[in-house]
Amino acid sequence: MNKYMLALSIALITVSNGFVSTKLLNNQATQFKYLVGENKKLKHKLSEYEEEGLDVTVTMYQPLRWQTDSTPNILADGTRIKTEQASNYKYIAVSRNLLKRWGGTLDYGDFILLKGTNKKDGVYQVRDTMNPRYVNWVDILESPGVRPYKFSGAQILKTDMTVQNS
Repeated sequence: MNKYMLALSIALITVSNGFVSTKLLNNQATQFKYLVGENKKLKHKLSEYEEEGLDVTVTMYQPLRWQTDSTPNILADGTRIKTEQASNYKYIAVSRNLLKRWGGTLDYGDFILLKGTNKKDGVYQVRDTMNPRYVNWVDILESPGVRPYKFSGAQILKTDMTVQNS
């Protein structure tokens, strides 16, 4: 009799586990379909930004300890610079929301076209990251002594330029 009760208990547990598992999997499949749809919507929205440009605020920073960290000659991607020649590099720091690692579309080494800044329009390379408090913001690396500036409503567009190492 005990063998039959044990077998019946195992059978009931197996059936109930199968029922619960099926319900959970159906619920997860529904959530998955919803997330796939949301992902497609977000990709479409990002593609619009890539074609039209993204509005940003543009300021500048200098490789000085009080504006960066204890190693102002080393950028976030590991690039070493000569601080007195910073303006010659055409490097920028971008707010974290613009970087891929935080959900954006840019990576270190990417080139962007900056426009709407008067005399600072041009192609720059992403090499540095800004403080987390900034959103949709670009800082142009400048040599010590350059007068501070700020442009609101500028735009950036990611380019498909690459660097060829010889």
